[in-house]
Amino acid sequence: SEHDTEKLNSFLENMLGTDSLVQDGTIATNTKEFKDIWYLREGITEALGKAGAVYKYDLSVPINVMYDLVEDVRKRIGDKGRVVGYGHVGDSNLHLNISVKQYSKEVLDIIEPYVYDWTKNVKGSISAEHGLGLMKRNHLHYSKPDEAIKYMKQLKKMFDP
Repeated sequence: SEHDTEKLNSFLENMLGTDSLVQDGTIATNTKEFKDIWYLREGITEALGKAGAVYKYDLSVPINVMYDLVEDVRKRIGDKGRVVGYGHVGDSNLHLNISVKQYSKEVLDIIEPYVYDWTKNVKGSISAEHGLGLMKRNHLHYSKPDEAIKYMKQLKKMFDP
């Protein structure tokens, strides 16, 4: 409705202020634009993978520091790879991707545990939208206290013996 459009435009004008976290953006005004934007977003990881290998992190961090992690990891990685961050501002979900020619212990040691420590220090979570998975299960202590992990394991055992 027209009222909703006015509210959205007012919100976006405020978000694009000089001291705002938001620097640029676009809004789909029809189905084709929506599909085109989503196609670009979905293609990020695939495009990064064309260069070789991609280290992927699905994190939840406070919005006001979300992109700081991307910049910090860029400094740490230097010319060893390309660091890309994107996500969902609404739920503080950051997809951190580090694209490299090939996986290596040297690069992994630069990334981990740095990314997990950084996330812990801002009271974030190492497991956001895509869940914990096998790769992060041994790193959960960066986001959860030991007692919570103990209860999580008990629940998992009950439902998935």
